[in-house]
Amino acid sequence: MRKLALFLFALSLASTTFAQAKHTPTIDESLSLKGISGAQISPDGRYIAYRVRETDWEDNLYVRQLWLVNAATGVSFQLTRGKKSIEGFRWSPDGKWIAFTTEREQSAVVPPDKEKKDDPSSDKKDEKKDEKEDSDKSDKDKKDAKPGDKPGKPAAHQIWLISPEGGEAWQLTRHETDIQDFDWSKDGKQIAFTASAIESKADKDRKEKYSDYEVFEEDYKQSQIWTVDVTAAQSNFLPAKARQITHDEKLNILTFSWSPDSTMIAYSATPNPFLSFRGDEVIYIADLAHDNAIHKVVALDGPDGGPIFSPDGRQLAFSTGLASPYFYYTNGHIATVDVDKVLAKTATTPADVRDLTAKFDEDPRLVDWGPDGIYFLALQKTSGHLFRLDPATTQISRISSPDSYILGDASLTKDFKTVAVIAEDGSHMSELYVSPVAQFAPRKLTDFTAQVRDWTLGAAEVVSWKSTDGATIEGILHKPADYDPAKKYPLLVLIHGGPTGISFPTLSPNDSYYPVQLFLSKGALVLQPNYRGSAGYGAAFRALNVRNLGVGDMWDVMSGVDSLIKKGIVDPTKLGSMGWSEGGYISAFLTTHTDRFKAISVGAGISDWMTYYVNTDITPFTRQYLHATPWDDPAVYAKTSPITTIKQAKTPTLIQHGSVDKRVPVPNGFELYRGLQDQHVPSRLILYQGFGHPITKPKSNRAVMQSNLDWFSHYIWGETFPKDSPILGSSEFTDEPSK
Repeated sequence: MRKLALFLFALSLASTTFAQAKHTPTIDESLSLKGISGAQISPDGRYIAYRVRETDWEDNLYVRQLWLVNAATGVSFQLTRGKKSIEGFRWSPDGKWIAFTTEREQSAVVPPDKEKKDDPSSDKKDEKKDEKEDSDKSDKDKKDAKPGDKPGKPAAHQIWLISPEGGEAWQLTRHETDIQDFDWSKDGKQIAFTASAIESKADKDRKEKYSDYEVFEEDYKQSQIWTVDVTAAQSNFLPAKARQITHDEKLNILTFSWSPDSTMIAYSATPNPFLSFRGDEVIYIADLAHDNAIHKVVALDGPDGGPIFSPDGRQLAFSTGLASPYFYYTNGHIATVDVDKVLAKTATTPADVRDLTAKFDEDPRLVDWGPDGIYFLALQKTSGHLFRLDPATTQISRISSPDSYILGDASLTKDFKTVAVIAEDGSHMSELYVSPVAQFAPRKLTDFTAQVRDWTLGAAEVVSWKSTDGATIEGILHKPADYDPAKKYPLLVLIHGGPTGISFPTLSPNDSYYPVQLFLSKGALVLQPNYRGSAGYGAAFRALNVRNLGVGDMWDVMSGVDSLIKKGIVDPTKLGSMGWSEGGYISAFLTTHTDRFKAISVGAGISDWMTYYVNTDITPFTRQYLHATPWDDPAVYAKTSPITTIKQAKTPTLIQHGSVDKRVPVPNGFELYRGLQDQHVPSRLILYQGFGHPITKPKSNRAVMQSNLDWFSHYIWGETFPKDSPILGSSEFTDEPSK
């Protein structure tokens, strides 16, 4: 009996050990992690809605569905389901509904007042009543319609409403073009939304006569504002016809918000929908109480957007570049104007507005305006925080703590006494928290980190060093779980995009381009430098790479590498570099300027600033950072372009690019590849078909990550390419591993 007891005890111990055994996550496990985004707290603070992203490998999609958590108990449940993602979502002012945009099948419409299956006679009466109502409505629509107008087929993305108590969602709109953004009126009676203009008869006639073509920067549809009557729609829980508020074909509407009394909508707009023209963003007010009269209210040089009314409706806060000609890298500001004054006379210069954040040395992101001040989010080096701004005194106080907090999203209750935030740190993935505003004490409501508890993960820490010109640079150093300070490790440099991006000291288990945890498990250190130009370090630091792109960036990267070599923890003969976008550009610059790396991976990177300038969808970026066009100053374009020194290149380089990338168009990849091939440098160019700047589907993310893993495993660790590696072309497939 005693032997049996001992045997059972040993068996249970072995089972526990097996259950708790840690392992290095695979690429698929990393890509399959669930993640949270977009928390919205209910007006009364009882519930918090948020989206959960899951990976659908069968349909090759990332799908985001709506979840709800009880803020008091922490009990959560899934509110929406299906194959299509939930996009934006908002609570109604009374908390009875959550509106959201998605693409759904028409069969998903189940009006509550139509579920009378027990009484066939009731069905027939209702059908006759509905037919009469539809006929009356049709007659009215015909009277209101303009010549040539015909109701078309509804677009895929519409607004739906669902109760936080659960049940089926019902469709609010049947608009002919996709709903983009939306917002509830403060009285809860209406929802305003933006959508692109409906295809005109002239557009249809042109396509019929000449087929399909595009006149560059002249063919587009402008987004306009519509409103839909929610109160009327609730009478039968059927879609309601939207009413167009703005009709200006020369304006494309971006952001908007309602006044407290629901009689005005403030909105920002540009001359067209192209990103290159965002510097022309100005602010208008639509006066719904006076025949939707439109007033231009703020029109400084540079972008002015994101307007929010004060609680009494007498002022307007907005984000602005304050007429800076270099708004791509200078600080943004929060400014205010008096509504009555700008309705009478447009604010056109910085002197016409009140700058509230002149003394705040970072980019503030407007969240909301409450009775106790304006709330905004901002980075502070490698942390992120929630702040409150007193518009009367311009005093700024930080709400969130501790200093190392990395807060990414915030939502406040109607009384501004409770806040829901999404935050992460070195030991937690992004999680949902709730806290009083007065005394910030976040209480965790989710546990997404539980997904990685049996994973062997490395540790991240902030390190700093002096660059070539004396600038202090910070970075994130990732160490293997079994790190030994007495050993020398291969070092892989992972460079963020931007350049106004930033790397944080987070757990980082959910890679999508570069398999950091697998690199750590193979015995490498990974350094993520926050090079000059990174966000979080103030305006002066952000301007250090002006007319010095690539050159100064390389100073920062190489001085960081050398600082770790000097500490005796890095093997200088086993160095690699990788990065996407601006990180890809810096990696390409390293390819053509140094031979110290064993391997490099360039993800959607710039190889030639002139090629980039004439192809990108954000043309002003280059003009602002280099202070010239290539025709005005070809020398600075040559100095900062990797392709200029292509004949120096020696490092094996992998190039990855989306085939329809508009941000860093694919000619940059072709140019670098052909230059490397002409120098007989081992190189590969992989095009991910149908993708733009980001790679956004799991199977393609798998291909990107596996290719990077195989590339560095080959050149850093001397391993052969697997026979099924996505780094190989179909002509290279064999039954044997590739050398």
